[in-house]
This record gives sequence, C-alpha cells and structure tokens, in this order.
Amino acid sequence: QVQLVESGGGLVQAGDSLTLSCAASGRTFSRYAMGWFRQAPGNEREFVAAIAREGDYTYYADSVKGRFTISRDNAKNTVNLQMNSLKPEDTAIYSCAARERLMSSREREYAYWGQGTQVTVSS
Repeated sequence: QVQLVESGGGLVQAGDSLTLSCAASGRTFSRYAMGWFRQAPGNEREFVAAIAREGDYTYYADSVKGRFTISRDNAKNTVNLQMNSLKPEDTAIYSCAARERLMSSREREYAYWGQGTQVTVSS
C-alpha cells in the first residue's frame, strides 16, 4: 500500500504559477505510476496529468497541456505538479493518485488517493 499527502495549494491570481507536491509513504514508490486529478465544485473529478513509474513518460489533459508539468523524484517519494499561467477555470481540489504498473488517465484505475489540496485562481 501507499499513502499520499498533497500540499502546496492556495489562492493565486490568474496568470500566476503554483507547484503542488504529493508525498508518498512506503519504500516501493517506484512501483507506482502517479496521476493528478481535480474536481471543481459541481463537477466530476477529471484527469489532469500522469507520469510513468520511472518518470520517462508523461501524459496531460488537453486543458492543461503546455501550462502544467508533472514530475517525480523516486528517491524522495514525491510527485509534483508545476502549474503555470493559471486560469480561473483551474480552480478545484487537486488530488494525487497512485496505481501499480502503467500510468492511466482513468480515475477508476487508481487504487490509492490523497485527501486533496485546494487551488483557487482569482480573475
């Protein structure tokens, strides 16, 4: 199993940048592909970005491509989401998730979830 704790959320203005971090417990972090998802009020949770176990492959939702960057440090058991050029529509609770083996954009394929961190972008 793996436990996940997100941090780094906050209130920013449109155009600002923010970096979210997700810290994972356990010694086998490199077994897990990692993903970031977000849920805005009244909306379903949606995929944001994913990264393969060794960090050699990444995948992004079209809505964030070119603005967000996902990365990981297996030595530190962390995965980050660098968010640039933030827009009000990026406002949501952001959660990291883990699944063994291959990365995925499908929420239901992730077995482990963090509690989430709030990101609010004002216009």
